[in-house]
Amino acid sequence: MSQLRLPFSTLSPAAYEGLLATNRALADSSLGPTLVELVYLRISQINGCAFCLGKHAKALRDSGIAQVKLDCLAGWRISEHFDEREKAVLAWAEALTHVTDKGAPDTFYLPLKDYFNDAQISDLTFAISLMNAFNRLAIGMQL
Repeated sequence: MSQLRLPFSTLSPAAYEGLLATNRALADSSLGPTLVELVYLRISQINGCAFCLGKHAKALRDSGIAQVKLDCLAGWRISEHFDEREKAVLAWAEALTHVTDKGAPDTFYLPLKDYFNDAQISDLTFAISLMNAFNRLAIGMQL
């Protein structure tokens, strides 16, 4: 990619540290790092963040996720590689990433209740929000 437009992490250190602290908290959440990384990768696919695509695909491979599952992530709705729990998560992640299109309807929120408690849904929503923020920083600043 081209040269970084602005060194945002040093120009806004407190704000950037807040994002990193949120990232650390989510890595330690009861969602588990693999599910969080899967969300991060799907959101990065949607947003087209090349830096994040490489980072999160590598993290998932390093954690033992099969390459075939990563290859099928964009087609998760029809792939046998994703269980219903993961599909509920990915649907919510896509809804919030495309929130301007249709909002965040109950059709995407309510299935989460079958698999997650309220704190986990909150953590998941923070994870989705965080990755969208990181993608926008990376793309906007040409990371």
